[in-house]
Amino acid sequence: MTSFDAITLEVADLAAAERFYANAFGLGSRLRLRESQEPATGFRGFTLSLTVAQPADVDVLLGGAIDAGATVLKPAAKSMWGYGGVVQAPDGTIWKVATSQKKNTGPATGQIEDVVLLLGATDIVASKQCYLDQGFTVEKSFGRMYVQFAGSGAVKLGLYRRRALAKDAGVPPEGSGSHRIVMIGAQQFVDPDGFAWASGQTAGQLGA
Repeated sequence: MTSFDAITLEVADLAAAERFYANAFGLGSRLRLRESQEPATGFRGFTLSLTVAQPADVDVLLGGAIDAGATVLKPAAKSMWGYGGVVQAPDGTIWKVATSQKKNTGPATGQIEDVVLLLGATDIVASKQCYLDQGFTVEKSFGRMYVQFAGSGAVKLGLYRRRALAKDAGVPPEGSGSHRIVMIGAQQFVDPDGFAWASGQTAGQLGA
């Protein structure tokens, strides 16, 4: 098990991104922003998910994000797994808000239970081994499709086959250029798909 403490998103317009995330989700120290003009086109290979208690909370958070300027990729709807929807922030980051519940049990609070980063892996087996080598512990694994890691930090981590992740997000799988994301954890490394990790000691150098 290893710690996954925060996510740094690289954005072209720092002031605009700060306004959006303050109004949309209010994730506090779990989300950091830094300005970058690195080119990125199409699907960046990852999604961020916010899990909540009930459908009313999904609607509150998605509504706030849309009001702040997000674009709807998948409207909130019931599914076999619960209730959720997908939006894309003005900076290009894809966010899914979901719950395993299909009925409300009380008034909406908008409280976020978990922040989950799903990385699109070209080769699940190779990526899984990379993270095992870095000290991560597998919590759930479904062959060459999905891996969920155990962790003690503020953010949860999973691997999902890239094409399947893009389909779940409602976007084409093609994309190139920078991922526009850096993960803050216990050590510094780059995984097989080019996702970069920075240690807590070097996070300050990233403008986090």
